Amino acid sequence: MRILLTGTNGQVGGALQPLLAKHGTIIAPPRAEFDLSKPETLAERLDNFRPDLIINPAAYTAVDRAEDERELAFLVNAKAPEMIAKWAAQHRVPLVHFSTDYVFDGSGDKPWREDSPTNPLSVYGASKLAGDAAIQSAGGPHLIARTSWVYAAKGANFLRTIARLAGERKELRIVADQIGAPTSASAIADAIAGIVPPNLSDLNALLVRNSGVVNLVCAGETSWHGFASAIVAGLKSRGVELAVESIVPIAAADFPTKAKRPGNSRLDLSRLKNQFGMTTPAWQDALTAELEEFAAMQQAPASR
Repeated sequence: MRILLTGTNGQVGGALQPLLAKHGTIIAPPRAEFDLSKPETLAERLDNFRPDLIINPAAYTAVDRAEDERELAFLVNAKAPEMIAKWAAQHRVPLVHFSTDYVFDGSGDKPWREDSPTNPLSVYGASKLAGDAAIQSAGGPHLIARTSWVYAAKGANFLRTIARLAGERKELRIVADQIGAPTSASAIADAIAGIVPPNLSDLNALLVRNSGVVNLVCAGETSWHGFASAIVAGLKSRGVELAVESIVPIAAADFPTKAKRPGNSRLDLSRLKNQFGMTTPAWQDALTAELEEFAAMQQAPASR
């Protein structure tokens, strides 16, 4: 089994690589060899790689910068997945791709289902939605895992940003009126590892029966303020020295960004459980694991 895994330097790709390595040969090309910003080159690359399975976590994720780099965002998030999906459909190679809560406008307070009406507020969201649609139109066996608020102990993400700011400032002002499920890259990887490897011998059939989108986030919900508060409390309890004394809840309107974020990023997890028999950990439990790793990394230099 030859498994093409993109984005292994990223959070989800990095978490998936060790879980998939025991099930086949991992093809993890660097960006220069599989450049999603040059979709016209991908079919030839895929011919050379000859994968039996494609898992594509790589994406353009600079949400605010995408407002100024629309063409690049659509190349990476829409056109490249389209080319990959067409090749995969032609060769009957199963494709696992990753989407985002940003395809929704964030209205209301009910969890979004996979078939809920989409209405992205940003270029990033629109580019990811276009990629989803292209994959579905290609007609091959596929699964699109829709995630939200992805973070990890490593990389550039909300957990690490809060940890840095909490070490520098006495007060943090964090948005409290956007609600979702913080989801660790490890939780996503564990779920994909629970769906894909056990079904490798019949993965095409599984994905043909269940092709489409599945929401894949941690259970529960909180605000960015609640997430930040949990991060700070968790770091303090693990002996990480911080300067922060207060975390002030603010409205999204008080923290303007170039790209508008959805206010309601709750995602319904019924299909994940009913179709694939998978449940995800509570966001608090997933955070505990990441904080343990982060704290260990912070303390490692002092122990040497």
